[in-house]
Amino acid sequence: MGKNEKTGLGRALVRQHNQLVQQTKEKGLMYKRQQKKVLESVTEVSDIDAIVEQADEADRLFSLDHPAPNLLIDLDGNEITPEQGREQKRKEEALHAGSLRVPRRPAWTPQMSVEELDNNERQAFLTWRRSLARLEENDKLLLTPFEKNLDIWRQLWRVVERSDLLVMVVDARDPLFYRCPDLEVYAREVDKHKRTMLLVNKADLLPLSVREKWANYFCSQDILFVFWSAKAATAATEGKNLSSPWTEDNLHESEDPDTKIYGRIELLARLQSEAEEIVRLRKSGSSDSRSGSVVGNSASSNVVVGFVGYPNVGKSSTINALVGQKKTGVTSTPGKTKHFQTLIMSDELMLCDCPGLVFPSFSSSRHEMIASGVLPIDRMTENREAVQVVANRVPRHVIEAVYRIDLPKPKSYELQSRPPLAAEFFRAYCASRGYVASSGLPDETKAARQILKDYIDGKLPHYQMPPGMTAEEDDVGNGLPEHHKSGSSDDENSEDDEGEDEPELDHALEDLNSFDIANGLATKKKVAVRKPTAPHKQHKKTQRKKDRSWRVGNDGGDGMPVVRVFQKPANTGPVKVG
Repeated sequence: MGKNEKTGLGRALVRQHNQLVQQTKEKGLMYKRQQKKVLESVTEVSDIDAIVEQADEADRLFSLDHPAPNLLIDLDGNEITPEQGREQKRKEEALHAGSLRVPRRPAWTPQMSVEELDNNERQAFLTWRRSLARLEENDKLLLTPFEKNLDIWRQLWRVVERSDLLVMVVDARDPLFYRCPDLEVYAREVDKHKRTMLLVNKADLLPLSVREKWANYFCSQDILFVFWSAKAATAATEGKNLSSPWTEDNLHESEDPDTKIYGRIELLARLQSEAEEIVRLRKSGSSDSRSGSVVGNSASSNVVVGFVGYPNVGKSSTINALVGQKKTGVTSTPGKTKHFQTLIMSDELMLCDCPGLVFPSFSSSRHEMIASGVLPIDRMTENREAVQVVANRVPRHVIEAVYRIDLPKPKSYELQSRPPLAAEFFRAYCASRGYVASSGLPDETKAARQILKDYIDGKLPHYQMPPGMTAEEDDVGNGLPEHHKSGSSDDENSEDDEGEDEPELDHALEDLNSFDIANGLATKKKVAVRKPTAPHKQHKKTQRKKDRSWRVGNDGGDGMPVVRVFQKPANTGPVKVG
C-alpha cells in the first residue's frame, strides 16, 4: 500500500467521530438554552407572541387537515330567568367536571432521547389545552384562568414522582377553594401507595369552634389533614409575638389532636411518620410502576415530602418555618418560586418545594381569584368588582370596626342585611384616609390595593364554613378582639341615642324623598353653596348702599307692591311773561 493511498475504514471512523462531536455540541447548546430560560407563570394568553407560539406548536405537532370543532350558535331568542341560568350552569359544570383534569405526563423510559421526550410532553400538553379550550367556548361555563406554561407543570410532575408523601398546602379560610381533588387522583395513578395530606395553613385566623367544624368535615370525607400556621411557627422560632391580637387568642392549646395547631417539631415528626408508613407499604406490597418511570424515592435512604398548591398559600413560608431559616424566597406576590427545590432536613427526611400552580376550575371568577391572592393584584383592572367580593364576605360591623369608618346604612325600602356596595366602601375608606385622585374623586385604585392586601394578610378576619353548615353569631364575633368589639358597640349605641332625639317623621319624609328621586318621580333641589372668599378680597372696602326705595314700595294696606312713578310736568311751551 502506497504512502498516498487512504483506506475506507479510516474515513468511516473519522466521519463517525465528527458526527458524535456535532451531536454532543447540539445537545449541550440545547441544555444551555433550557437553563437560561426563566420560568414565568402564564395564566392568560393576551400577547401576540404567545398566540404565534401556540400556532407554531399546533403546526409542528398536528397536521393541517385536523378537523375543526363544530361551533353551534343558538339563534332562539328565549328569555332565561336568573334562576334557570344558575341551574343550567350547575348542570353544565357537573356534566364537564371530569374534563377539569391536571395534565398527565406521558409514558416515558430512561432510554428515550431528550428530543423524543420533549415532543411527547408538548403534544400531550397541547391536547390538554385543546380540551379546555372547548370548554371555554361553552357560553354556559365560566372557566377560571389557569396555568398555561408547560415548564411550570413539568416542575409539578417531578415533585409528584419524587415524593413519597404529597402535601397540598391550602388556606384555612377557604380550604375547598385551594384544594384540587384531581391532583390526589393523579398521585394515586403514579403510585397507588402515595398519599396526599391537606396542610391547612393560616389556621391561627380561625376560631376554635370553626376548626372543630372543619375537622369533622375532613374526617367524614376521609381526608388526611393537619392544622398549621407558618407565621406563628416563624414567630415562635424567632421569639416574637404575632402582630394581630385575635390570632394570639386562636392559638390556645386544644386537647383534641384534630383541632390543635401543630408546632414545628410536631409537624416534622408527623410528616416523617406518614412518609415512612408509605415507604413501608410500598416495600411490603408489589409496587406497580407507571410505564417504567421512577416512582417515589425508594433508591435513597431518606423519605421525600413534596409541597404543592396554589400560589400565595404559604408553601415557601412553611418550608422556611420547618427549616428554621430562610431557604426560599417569600413575597406577597404570587409566583415567587420558579423551580422546585429540595432541602435535606436529616438523614431520614427531605423536603421538596414546588412552584405554585393555578389549577383550572369552575368554582370562582377572576375577581374572586384576585381577592384570594391567587392572581397578582397588579393584574387587577376592575377595582370595584374585586372589592365587592371583600364586602360580600366580610360582615359590615367587622369592616367598620377594623377601619374605624361608618358605612352608609341601607335605606328603609332596601334589604337591611345586604352587604355594603363597593362604591360606598370606597367613599367611606377614602374619606377617612384622605385618598383623593388628581381629578378630585376618591382614589379607588390605591384604596382597592390596600383593602385587598389587608384581606389577604388577615387584617380583615373572614372564613368560609364547611358545606351544609352556617356560621353562628358567636363564631363571627370571635374574629375580632375585645377593643374592636367594644368600639363598634359604642359607636352603634351613640348612633342610636342620636337617632332617638330626632323625630321619626323627618326620617320617613327623607326616605320618601330619596325614593322619589331614585325612581325619577322628583328632582333633587339644588342648594346654593356660597363660595369662600379669597384672602386678598376679605379686606375690600365696603360700598355705600344705594337707595332704591323709589322703585317698589308697600303701603302696608293690602300687601301688594306699589310702583312710585316720578311724573314730569307737561311741556306747554314757552311761558309768556306779560
